[in-house]
Amino acid sequence: MNAPESYFLKHVDAEARPTPVAAPLAAPLQDASHIGQAIPRPNIERLAQGRGQYVDDLELPRMAHVVFWRSPVAHCRITSIERDFARMMPGVLAVYDGKDLASICKPWVATLSHLAGIKSAPQYPMALDRACWQGEPVVAVVAKTRAEAEDALQYVQVTWEDLPAAVDMKTALHPDTPIIHPELGDNLCFTRSLDTGGVDEAFARADVIAEATFDFGRHTGVTLETRCQIADYNPASGQLTVYHSQQAPHMMQDLYARQFDLPESSVRVICKDVGGSFGIKVHAYPDDFATVAISILLKRPVKFVADRLESFTSDIHAREHHIKGRIAATAQGEILAFEIDDTTGIGPYSMFPRTSGIEGNQVVNLTGGPYKHKAYRAKLNVVFLNKTPTCQYRGVGHPVACAVTEGLVDLVAAKLGMDPLELRKRNVMPDDGYPATGASGIKLEVLSHEACLRKMETLMDYPALLAEQAALRAKGIYRGIGFATLIELTNPGAAFYGVGGARISAQDGATARLEPSGAVTVMVSVGEQGQGTEAIFSQITADAVGLPMSQVRIVTGDTQTTPYGGGTWASRGAGIGGEAVLQAGLALRTNILKVAGAILKRDTSTLALKKGVVVDAATDEALLPFAELGRVAYFRPDTLPAGFTPELMVTRHYAQRDYPFIFTNGVQASYVEVDSETGFVKLLKHWAVEDCGRVINPMLVDEQIRGAIVQGIGGALFEECLYDAAGLLQNGSMADYLVPMAGEMPDITIAHIETPTRSSMLGAKGAGEAGTAGAPGAVVNAINDALRPLHAQVWSQPVTPEKILHALGLLE
Repeated sequence: MNAPESYFLKHVDAEARPTPVAAPLAAPLQDASHIGQAIPRPNIERLAQGRGQYVDDLELPRMAHVVFWRSPVAHCRITSIERDFARMMPGVLAVYDGKDLASICKPWVATLSHLAGIKSAPQYPMALDRACWQGEPVVAVVAKTRAEAEDALQYVQVTWEDLPAAVDMKTALHPDTPIIHPELGDNLCFTRSLDTGGVDEAFARADVIAEATFDFGRHTGVTLETRCQIADYNPASGQLTVYHSQQAPHMMQDLYARQFDLPESSVRVICKDVGGSFGIKVHAYPDDFATVAISILLKRPVKFVADRLESFTSDIHAREHHIKGRIAATAQGEILAFEIDDTTGIGPYSMFPRTSGIEGNQVVNLTGGPYKHKAYRAKLNVVFLNKTPTCQYRGVGHPVACAVTEGLVDLVAAKLGMDPLELRKRNVMPDDGYPATGASGIKLEVLSHEACLRKMETLMDYPALLAEQAALRAKGIYRGIGFATLIELTNPGAAFYGVGGARISAQDGATARLEPSGAVTVMVSVGEQGQGTEAIFSQITADAVGLPMSQVRIVTGDTQTTPYGGGTWASRGAGIGGEAVLQAGLALRTNILKVAGAILKRDTSTLALKKGVVVDAATDEALLPFAELGRVAYFRPDTLPAGFTPELMVTRHYAQRDYPFIFTNGVQASYVEVDSETGFVKLLKHWAVEDCGRVINPMLVDEQIRGAIVQGIGGALFEECLYDAAGLLQNGSMADYLVPMAGEMPDITIAHIETPTRSSMLGAKGAGEAGTAGAPGAVVNAINDALRPLHAQVWSQPVTPEKILHALGLLE
């Protein structure tokens, strides 16, 4: 539902207050005391005491363990599999090949109809005749213990014939490059062209044109808890229960039902505590289906836990892009046009069910996003490679589009001799000009770029920083300041996946129930991945119903007990899940008042709910505790008026339908020092001004933004999956794959602008990915600002010391 216009208040400055206060909530929540407060997450003590329950903590009767023999090469034809020796090993229950599992699990093809022309080949739980990337599962060994399964795995003998591999996205479409799936005709998964018109004219009349080629290295999620699951098929009842470390349990319920021809009601997916996701755990992997298939075949529980080494080649990768970009501007600093040509390499298959075309598609949609130019042209080619499949990972195209956009803006500012912050001020979409449509056609409801830039300039004391930079340059110390304005796609509607035929829910639901004790239990379809979802749902419930947070219990992650919903992805937990919780809480509040009116024999308009007590609305006199109301409603309904039935359990759903997406926006700035002799980059300070609509819990929002910034810095400076010419991963271990460490990270200062969305009563947008979206662009721009006096620049991420030394001419 939509709130009245008076409910909204734009650009509430939250930095100066200890507890940000956004626009006043609608009438039932005028006395809100939890929303907007920095309240520690309720589950923190349980987790800190080691009481979390992750998949690998679960032990079921007769549970078996599966490990996989994975292809050691990028592309091969499997000529024979010798399983007899492995079967004879102690504890071994079965050894399966791809054909065994294909007999009960249907293949899948990951395409979406709204990505016109996207194609992929059928994929199976394990390879049949060919393995198409290093890490593809080929043989499954099942034993009574993990150790026994791993011992037996050494006795599996697979012979194969090496096949030519396509490993370079720049040559994937060349005539002499092997075609991975000949039936598809070529290695092109998806292509898209966008042209608004007027691009050539804009470049023709431009006073300044800047261009660059941007490269982005592959990287992966490295979650604390690796991917894992327990599949438990009960042949007596025909019930399949899967304990999962997953972001979208209802999506997986649907996929398991369809791939194994099971009634959806016979499939239950349970996600207890989940140790981090970042998008890595929102996909359906071949080994997910393999584990379920094995449980059905063996008729017993089967556990799969990826070890850290195999995670590097079995978890999805992301971000491998090669982009040629250019920008046109006038001498006065008006941006006229952007143009990009993007090639991105995925794996040999489009990933199921969200497809591997979405990331590149997002780059096309988002490049140039914050600015008011109207001329834009983009070309995208998504190509198959014999590498680990790529798909959605935290930010999904945002860090790439933002880095390209902001890099080009800095280049044109340098050519004009204009301050880069001033150039952005002149060109961002005006705060009073919404709703608006971006050059790529994206619909933008209400953003605050101008307010964010003003806030940033003050927050970082930009004039003083410029003076310090100039003084140090005179001494041969090269420091740089980089900016990145950004938009982040959040609260998606059905236009993201449902319109393309993917059965991924765009709505979420919440069930709120008053217990006889007076507490409230809320069951929500959006789960907890460590980001604090349970905390904000407790805050919303407490204010919506009118009771202390300590009396709220949140249940998530179980398809059998929670309403149907999309789960956790695209920064939608607060905006969509939170709105469902709010509506359920308000409905329960109304019903509690009805019951209270019946018990007290008073008109409900004279009553209010505060701190778990029914009170007189005029005097705040305590009239009836929730516990007493629950006792009467549940155990003595005979004392209530004839024909009156208490309804103290309600369910509400919410889907954002006003726009395809609700966008968050912000600006980030980075201050770095580059050692011109070694090429090392020292991160000195990072700032972020974020507008995620209503801030429900500033502590948790800031945690999310800081964590996302660190993850973005990882891609900018450290993380890259390095392959050799044969398509073999060279650094697939924590000893070789670099991730950002605490000692390398700068202080991160965060401020907020609050512009609530009008698409919901709560007014919340998303915050989980914006930090990742903006950090790489800001950091790389800062590095290039530091290098500018030395006439060097680096546009290849991660920006390593070696690349900087090459740019400086100190390495051949």
